[in-house]
Amino acid sequence: MAKNMKKKKVMTWTVAIAMVLVGLTSCGIDIPKEVQTSFETITVEESDIVLPMKFSAKLKGQSDVTISPQVSGQLMKICVAEGQQVSKGQTLFIIDSRNAQHDVEAAQANLQAAQANLQAAEAQANSAKLEYESNKNLFDKKIVSSYMLENSQNNYRQALAAVSQAKASITQAQSSVNRAKVNLGFCTITSPVSGVIGEIPVFAGDQVTPMTQLTIVSGNRQMDAEFSVTESIIEAQVASGIKQADKSVYIANLPDVIFVMKNGTEYPHRGRITSLTGVVDAATGSLACKATFPNPDGHLFSGAQGTILLPLSRKQVMVVPQTAVVRLQDKTLVYKVMPDSTAKAITVTTTDTGNGKDVIVNTGLGVGDRIVSVGANNVQEGQKVLFPVEEEEKEK
Repeated sequence: MAKNMKKKKVMTWTVAIAMVLVGLTSCGIDIPKEVQTSFETITVEESDIVLPMKFSAKLKGQSDVTISPQVSGQLMKICVAEGQQVSKGQTLFIIDSRNAQHDVEAAQANLQAAQANLQAAEAQANSAKLEYESNKNLFDKKIVSSYMLENSQNNYRQALAAVSQAKASITQAQSSVNRAKVNLGFCTITSPVSGVIGEIPVFAGDQVTPMTQLTIVSGNRQMDAEFSVTESIIEAQVASGIKQADKSVYIANLPDVIFVMKNGTEYPHRGRITSLTGVVDAATGSLACKATFPNPDGHLFSGAQGTILLPLSRKQVMVVPQTAVVRLQDKTLVYKVMPDSTAKAITVTTTDTGNGKDVIVNTGLGVGDRIVSVGANNVQEGQKVLFPVEEEEKEK
C-alpha cells in the first residue's frame, strides 16, 4: 500500500514538472541551454624574427685621463669647472711654484759656478801645457833634468783631469737646472687631451701630492659603452674562443646598436660593437663587450649609465602570441587542440621577443600544431574547443 503511494507521488511530481515545462514553453519562455565557448586558434609555423636584446651599460670616454699632480705643494688656483669642455694644452690647475722657482735659481747658480770652475781649470791646463812643452824643449837640449820634465808632465795631466771633472760638474749642474725647470713646469697642470672635465674633489688652498686625484678629463669625441652579454646570446664559436680574424669578421657582421639614456631617450647616433672578449666570466657566465658611439655634440658623458639595444636575428623559430601562453607557478603552458577538438595543456619553454606581443617557443610544440591563441587563461584541460566561423570556412 505504502509503495503504491510513493509511486503515485513520484508520478505526480513528474507530471507536475512536465506540465510546468509545457506551460513555460507555451508562454514563450526559452529554457536555458548549455553554451559552448569558441576560441581563436592558430597553426604554429616557423619564421624569422629580430630580437631587441637589452643590456645595462656604462659610458666611458675612449681617452679618459686621470689628472694628478707631479709635484707636491699648495693648490693655488683651479682654472676650470666641472663639466667644462677643454682643449688639449689648456691650463687646469696651478700649484704654488715659489719653492720650484727657488730650486731653479739655485740650480742655475750652481751651473754658473761649475762653468767658472771649468774656465779656471782650462786656464790652468793651458799653463801646465806651456810649461811642459817648454821643459821638453829644454830637456831635448840637455838644459833641464828629466825630473823637471816629468814633474811638468804630471802637472799637465792633473790639469787635464781637472778640466774633465769641471765639465762633468757642468753636465750635472745642467741636469739639475733642467729637472728644476720641469718641476716648475709641473706646477702648471694642463690637459693632455681635449674633452670634458669630470668631478673636481679638491679646493684652492689644499695641499696636494702625486697621490691626489684632481679630476678626470674625458676625451669624449668617441664614447665606449661597456656591458656584458650572456654566453647563450653569442654564437657558440665566439664564446668558446676563435681566431682573432674570425672574431673580427663576426663583430663586423653584427648590427648597429642603440644607446637608450636613463630617461628613456634614444641617442640619435648608432654605435658599433668594437670589442668582445673570448673568455667567459666563470662567476657570471657572461662576456665583456664594448660598443663605440660617435659623440660630435658632446651629449654623452663619461660615467653615464643607460641601456644598449642589440637587435639580434633569429632564424626559423616558432613565434606565438603572448595571449596563447599561460603561466602557472613554475610552469609555462599552451593549450594544444587535439584531433577530437579538445584542449590539452602542453608544457613549453619560451624566450621573450621584447616586442610586448610575442614569445618564441623553444620546446614543447612542433610546426603544424594548432593551439588556442586568444583566451588561453579560460581554457580547461579536455574542454571542447570550437573554431570561430571564419576559421571553419578557411578550413573548408
